[in-house]
Amino acid sequence: MDVLSVRNLNKTFKGGLFEKDRHVLQNVSFSIPSGQTTGFVGSNGAGKTTTIKCLFDFIRPDAGDIHFFGKPLSSESKTRIGYLPERPYLYEFLTGMEFLKLHWNLCFGSSLKNFHESAQTALKKVDLLEAKDRRLRTYSKGMLQRIGIAQAILTNPDLIILDEPMSGLDPDGRALVKDILREEQKRGVSIFFSSHLLQDMEELCTHLVVVNKGRILYDGVLSSFMSEFSSLEKAFAVLKGKEQSNG
Repeated sequence: MDVLSVRNLNKTFKGGLFEKDRHVLQNVSFSIPSGQTTGFVGSNGAGKTTTIKCLFDFIRPDAGDIHFFGKPLSSESKTRIGYLPERPYLYEFLTGMEFLKLHWNLCFGSSLKNFHESAQTALKKVDLLEAKDRRLRTYSKGMLQRIGIAQAILTNPDLIILDEPMSGLDPDGRALVKDILREEQKRGVSIFFSSHLLQDMEELCTHLVVVNKGRILYDGVLSSFMSEFSSLEKAFAVLKGKEQSNG
């Protein structure tokens, strides 16, 4: 069963007095298979973040259907999903541990059953265990990104959705995040992450969703996508060229 199914998603942002309406998403449809890592790739401004915001109803789509685990998004399904936005808001006055506790409470209420064990495990995975009692205001940019990933994996979710998870990280930070995603893969977690960096897709993904100018150009197995090309970069360039010539 697909853990996420999106059908005919449309979103238009109304223009101002002298601006045209922006058709950001146009009949976007794709599926995320269970237990696989799916990359969501496209140039900056292609519609990746808008799509992800629509998934969680942060932005209301004009039309379309979105189902998690076969059903519309609900309080129950939210407990099975880990999420990290592209630009997360982090409460800098909290410590790393307090930040994780806040997200645990938002997910499970006031019950702290299994929290400390889960928090310790998540902090260890992102190499922040020794910094757990420091205020977030003292964290570097890379550390803030890693504590964000820690909250995304905190509850042992069945599906993890990450928007540009390696944005702004140095090479060591990028390598650590990739190792975390590989470890989650081994546990059978379904992963959906967006990026404009094609190398990340080649290294981590089994499936691929390609978006360009709000339209889906490809949704399927990565190996099939690359079978005619020597690299993902060349395949992506050809698809964009075909879409532009047809447009």
